[in-house]
Amino acid sequence: MTRSVTESLAWAGDGAAHLRGLMTRMGDDAFAAPSALPGWSRAHVLTHIARNADAMINLLKWAATGTETPAYASTEARNEAIEAGATRSPAEIRDDVVASSDRLAAVVRKLPKEAWSKHITNVQGREIPATDVPWMRAREMWIHAVDLDVGASFSDLPPPMLTELLADVAAAMGTREGCPSLRLVAGGGTWTVGDGAITVTGTAPDLAAWLLGRSKGKELRADGARKLPSLPRWL
Repeated sequence: MTRSVTESLAWAGDGAAHLRGLMTRMGDDAFAAPSALPGWSRAHVLTHIARNADAMINLLKWAATGTETPAYASTEARNEAIEAGATRSPAEIRDDVVASSDRLAAVVRKLPKEAWSKHITNVQGREIPATDVPWMRAREMWIHAVDLDVGASFSDLPPPMLTELLADVAAAMGTREGCPSLRLVAGGGTWTVGDGAITVTGTAPDLAAWLLGRSKGKELRADGARKLPSLPRWL
């Protein structure tokens, strides 16, 4: 993986604009409709995106001040905030998504240069550099744009970001217990999970959708006629 902070910030900004466009075109009645995520409406997805912006702000404040500030107070508090926020009016949700994204952008602009080299702890309890925060936000924007189920797809991602996403997810999958050993092939790119025993071929968007649990991979080929293996959650 070779992403820079500058690239991640650009992808996050483009993702925010992409998602705002989708949200703006959604009629008010579309907010209560089911999203592509089981048990969540589109209002849940958008509320989660807003609360994720606040979570990223917390992590950047941690990096800037050295005072431990977890992304969320707890998993329960995160879930309760999403459930409560999803009951709001479409206008309130739209305003919240925009305002929270703008707050995050303001924090990024003011972050001291030295803060980017600090380490913090992510939601999964893993220590990460602050430079990963823009990348985490970029993933949220583009992946959840697809989850809204209003016409977006992984083909919308900037090609360099899609390549980076496949490398990121393949690396994460490799740490999961019970994950099959895979060799992922798309165009001129190859990504390996484990020793690459099963070759899965397709387009980069289709591979990303499958790895992220957003499709069953019907468009992919696994060693000729073999069925695709089952995958664990990537996060």
